[in-house]
Amino acid sequence: MFRSLKSDFAIIKERDPAARGVWEIIFCYPGFQALVMHRISHKLWRYKLPLLPRLVSHLTRFLTGVEIHPGARIGKGVFIDHGMGVVIGETSEIGDRCLLYQGVTLGGTGKESGKRHPTLESNVVVGAGAKVLGGICVGTNTRIGAGSVVVKNVDPNSTVVGIPGRIVHQSGVKINPLAHSALPDTEANVLRNLMERIDQLENDILGLQDLVIKIQTNKQKEDIIIGESQNLRDKEIIEFIGDSLNEEGS
Repeated sequence: MFRSLKSDFAIIKERDPAARGVWEIIFCYPGFQALVMHRISHKLWRYKLPLLPRLVSHLTRFLTGVEIHPGARIGKGVFIDHGMGVVIGETSEIGDRCLLYQGVTLGGTGKESGKRHPTLESNVVVGAGAKVLGGICVGTNTRIGAGSVVVKNVDPNSTVVGIPGRIVHQSGVKINPLAHSALPDTEANVLRNLMERIDQLENDILGLQDLVIKIQTNKQKEDIIIGESQNLRDKEIIEFIGDSLNEEGS
């Protein structure tokens, strides 16, 4: 218990510049309070005591705004920042040094029994309001952007954004868990790609119109240079909509 508290204090001081001391963390950090109470309810849950673990969990929810099922397994150095609205399901597993922001849901997708909630491996960052649903696995050192909805397995060292969540970056480099501004704007990249394509097509149409007029008026044909059309399988498009062209063709 003491080791867990020590790792909790260390991770909060490391990742929250607003943390000014141990007493402030103890009395003013609902994420910390929720994790301490969860360790108590989880131990009672492992002893298979009826009702009492759920009552402790319910009291924790009332006091902190964080709902953690007593059956969830949470590692060391986990930081729930702000915490309000966080929901962690019964069969969820959270690895060491994970970071969860307010409004995060680790939920199930049905009424099936067994493993029905996600597993977060170590050093995963889940942005505010993100939803990770089902018995999936999110790999080590992965960032999930705010508001994303993740329903499929994610490989390690990835960045996931969007609804549904899509991997927009993957590397072997360890991520900075606080670098939210570094998340790519996938929608903007795709819109920019489409706007450039429209501009290119309009120029091609104008060139063809000029060519038709010259032929109809028996004027000397001039060389018309038509720009090369863009490939529908551009990388940004594939990353945004998935490789559905291959799936439809097969």
